[in-house]
Amino acid sequence: MPVPSYVPYHLRTLSREAAVIACAAVGGTLFALLDVPAAWLSGSMLLVSILGITRPLPDLRRPWFDSTMVMSGALIGSAATPEALAATARYPGSLLVLVVGLVAIMLTTGAYLRFVARWSWIDSLLAAAPGALSAVISVAQDKGANIGRIAAIQLFRILVLVAVLPSIMKLSSGGVPLALPPPVVIASVGDMALLLGCGLVTGLIFEKIGITAPFILGATLASAVLHGTGLVHGTMPPEIAIAVMVMLGAAMGGRVSNLKRNEIAALFPLAIGGFVVSMAVAFAFAWPAAWLAGVPYASAMAAFAPGGLEAMAMLAFAMGLDPLYVGAHHLTRFMLLGLLMPFLVGRLKSEKPPAPQ
Repeated sequence: MPVPSYVPYHLRTLSREAAVIACAAVGGTLFALLDVPAAWLSGSMLLVSILGITRPLPDLRRPWFDSTMVMSGALIGSAATPEALAATARYPGSLLVLVVGLVAIMLTTGAYLRFVARWSWIDSLLAAAPGALSAVISVAQDKGANIGRIAAIQLFRILVLVAVLPSIMKLSSGGVPLALPPPVVIASVGDMALLLGCGLVTGLIFEKIGITAPFILGATLASAVLHGTGLVHGTMPPEIAIAVMVMLGAAMGGRVSNLKRNEIAALFPLAIGGFVVSMAVAFAFAWPAAWLAGVPYASAMAAFAPGGLEAMAMLAFAMGLDPLYVGAHHLTRFMLLGLLMPFLVGRLKSEKPPAPQ
C-alpha cells in the first residue's frame, strides 16, 4: 500500500524500508517453520525478490547496511576463541593446502563465470567466494558490483550445499544420529556493548583511511581480537544472528528483484556449473590435505566443503570424524575470507558505483 503524500519524506522513506524488512522477516519465518535449509537468509531473500519483481522496492539506505555489517562482523569474529585458535595450530600442512585451495576455488570458479557468462572479474570472483557471505555483499556494495546476480549464485550454493551434502554424509554414516550441538555461550550485555562499540570505531577508522568494506572488516577484526585474547566470552544472541540474516536477505533480495526476468532464468545453469566447479576443486584439494594431516578423506571433505562452521562440525560428530580438524579448517577459511577479501578484491578496478541513497 502506498504511503500518503502528506507524510514527511523521511518518514515515508523509513516506512517503505520497514515494510521491506518486515516482508523479509515474514519470508524467513515461513522458511524456518518449514525447516528449509538456511531458512532466515533464503526465505527473506526469496520473498523480497518475488515482491520486487511484481512492484518496485526501495533499496535499504547505507545506515541499515552498515549496522548490519557491524553486527555480522561481531558474529564472525566470535568464532576465534582461544580454543579454536589452538586447534588450528595442530594441522599446519593441511591448513596451507586449504589456503591454496581457497585461491584455486575463487580463480577457477571466477574464470568459469568470467569466460562463460562474460561477467566482470569483480562480479565473478565475489560470486565464486566459498563463504563469508556478509563480507562478499559488503565488498560488492563498495565496489559497485552487481549484488543481485552475485547474491543469486551465492544463495544457490548455500541451499544446495546445506540441503544435499548433509544428507549424503548422514547416509554414509550408516544412520548414526546427529550428536547434540555444543551449548552456546551468550555474551553478557557489557561484552556485547564492547564488541559492537569496538567494531563500530574500528570500522569508522577503516572507512576514514579508505579500506574496502570497512565496517564488516573492522568489526570482524575487533571481535576476533577480543575473543582470541579472552577479553570477551560468548557470542551474540541467536536473535541478533537471525536479524542479521533477515537484513542481508532484504538487501540481497532487493537487488535480485532489479534483475531482468530473462537474466534471472539464465542464472540457474550458471549457478549449477559454478557449484560443480567449486566442489570439484575443493574435494581435489581435500585429498592431499587428508594425507598431510593423517585423517580420513571423509574428514577432509567435510573440512573443505564451503559450508557453515557449526553444520560441518556437527556432521563430523555424526560420522565419527574429528570435529576439531573440521572446525579448525572452517574457522580458518571463514576468517581469511572475511579479513582478506576486502584487500584482495579491493585492488580490482571499481565499477560504476550505485547512485547515493
